[in-house]
Amino acid sequence: APHSNSQIIYTFPSPSQLTCLGKKRNPSLSSPSVSAQRPDSLSLAVAKPDLWTSSGDGEVKLRMGESGFASEPPLTVDQMFKTAVERFGSYTALGWKEGEQTKTINYQEYYQACRTAAKSFLKLGLERYHGVGILGFNSAEWFISDIAAILAGGFAVGIYTTNSPDACQYVAENCKANIIVVENHKQLQKILQVNKLPHLKAIIQYKDALKEKRPNLYTWTEFMELGRDEPDTKLDDIITIQKPNQCCTLIYTSGTTGQPKGVMLSHDNLTWTAFAVGRYVRLAEATKSQEIVVSYLPLSHIAAQMVDIWVTMKVGGATYFAQPDALKGSLVNTMREVRPTAFMGVPRVWEKMQEKMKSVGAKSSTVRRKVAVWAKGVGLQTNLTMARTPMNYRLAKKLVFKKVRKALGLDRCTKCYTGAAPITKDTLEFFLSLDIPVYELYGMSESTGPHTISLPDAFRLTSVGKLIPGCETKINNPDEEGNGEICFWGRHVFMGYLNQADKTEDALDTEGWLHSGDLGKQDDNGFLFITGRIKELIITAGGENIPPVPIEDAVKEAVPLVSNAMLIGDKRKFLAMLLTIKCQVNGDTGAPEDELMPEAVELCRKLGSNAMRVSEIAGGRDPVIHAAIQEGINRVNEKATSNAQRIQKWTILNQDFSIPGGELGPTMKLKRPVVMKMYKEQVENFYKEVVTPSTPDNSMPPK
Repeated sequence: APHSNSQIIYTFPSPSQLTCLGKKRNPSLSSPSVSAQRPDSLSLAVAKPDLWTSSGDGEVKLRMGESGFASEPPLTVDQMFKTAVERFGSYTALGWKEGEQTKTINYQEYYQACRTAAKSFLKLGLERYHGVGILGFNSAEWFISDIAAILAGGFAVGIYTTNSPDACQYVAENCKANIIVVENHKQLQKILQVNKLPHLKAIIQYKDALKEKRPNLYTWTEFMELGRDEPDTKLDDIITIQKPNQCCTLIYTSGTTGQPKGVMLSHDNLTWTAFAVGRYVRLAEATKSQEIVVSYLPLSHIAAQMVDIWVTMKVGGATYFAQPDALKGSLVNTMREVRPTAFMGVPRVWEKMQEKMKSVGAKSSTVRRKVAVWAKGVGLQTNLTMARTPMNYRLAKKLVFKKVRKALGLDRCTKCYTGAAPITKDTLEFFLSLDIPVYELYGMSESTGPHTISLPDAFRLTSVGKLIPGCETKINNPDEEGNGEICFWGRHVFMGYLNQADKTEDALDTEGWLHSGDLGKQDDNGFLFITGRIKELIITAGGENIPPVPIEDAVKEAVPLVSNAMLIGDKRKFLAMLLTIKCQVNGDTGAPEDELMPEAVELCRKLGSNAMRVSEIAGGRDPVIHAAIQEGINRVNEKATSNAQRIQKWTILNQDFSIPGGELGPTMKLKRPVVMKMYKEQVENFYKEVVTPSTPDNSMPPK
């Protein structure tokens, strides 16, 4: 495969020389400081089975390097765990609340529990390369089931807790699950409702008493007893034959387009990525100072698994479990008790914190508000310039920053991260102004989580950071501004999609580069910026390519009342937008309610509106709010790069987007095709009696 001139390849400034030595990269296409080596173009017949497989029992060629991070010796999960036990055996590994009491287990006990559970799985008939499905909120039992499935030679398979019975059936069938571990009666019902699971041999419920006895249904205690006195030989034989280049975990993509795909991750994918991330972000090893994390994000997603299970294990950190209602409000209590040293939040978590703090701030006294505004100005200026203006910064820290960190449980947290979906500049600046830099990271399930990470000394607002050493980035077919598809190479790249060779070939090209589907560019300093998704690109009837996210973010920034914004316009003559308003969320169901958030109520008052509910605003019912939103959109339109990028029509929907509503995926990503279907009528209304817009003065009011 000749090296095309339409590709820009970036490597970390001191990259590994990949052992599959290749042709030289065209030096005119590389930045001057980078290596001139790249992965080779093997003939198709050799390259395909070598670097990828879609078979559960397949093996892949590891993307080893000759030096640096990429040359780290490959390990199985068992080897990495054993090393952690040898080094950190007596250190706390996991902690959780039982009533008012905090319970913990150390690394030695953790490993033994995983071995016992693995023997129990084998006794229940877990076969090699068959799945153990895990359906429930984060807990010690979740981690133990996951690792035990791997030790016993099966696949660890997280299932989204929000999945319907049909979605659970799809995953269980796809991975040939022999065993499913459920949290409680509610999740158990999903599995019992499914008729066709030919491979299923047993179900284990890890929380609450069983409401009914059934054959092959076990409590966690009963399950652990099964393997307690079993001899070790069978398990040890299975562990011995495991190889780093074999599959051990399946991550099911959230299926925002079509059925979910089973992302096959090898032992090496997990253990190498854990090593590379821990080393790159400079996590302390427990023997020096123990890192502490709070586990609350869905473990069926690679980001939570990588942070909570694998990276933490690699450095001997302690993982504490939040309560199941963490995202409904209890997370901050856990944070204040545990005081993590590193914290990962998806953008919605950071946004919710921001909203809460703004509504609390709105109720403060005038003096307090003035002090907070002054301090935030100092904080933002200091962090953006990276200069420490000693006097006022120290004062602001004492008066405001320390108190805010303590209130959030972040007083000893030196590493705050965000990932899994785009975060707005407004939210990043809000936390930066409070002296809490939130570091963006970027990657995908198919890259075992992160590919680039921001660091304290490598930080640019709105950049997703720099490459993890040992990995490479290629910008494919860049345009005149350097924007192109972001492609990945490295030992974090997945093995393939289970039983889906065609889909695997779509994701990995013949050279083994993983095509992300994301559009982005890299600056001269190696900072990566995401500019959109290829599938999300709006191509107007006039043929203009428009990435929607920057415009949606601009509207949310210009109109703080707006919660979600979705740009419409594919194959249409002009752009339109669906908007939702910030509202209260039901604590039990997570569904949006009609009442406005306190922050939204305050904004309405400032504008001269008495609205208390979304229903009083939606569909243009409140002329004051309507005018204010139009004004904000006009400001966004003024900055548009072309007439085609102006928003000509918009409407406010009756309720906000949510996971239970179906508009958002499990990681709060907008499910655009679903929204298009759900609000088809509103969308079609935009384009009735179409007058082709020609000038900004012709901006048409919403229906």
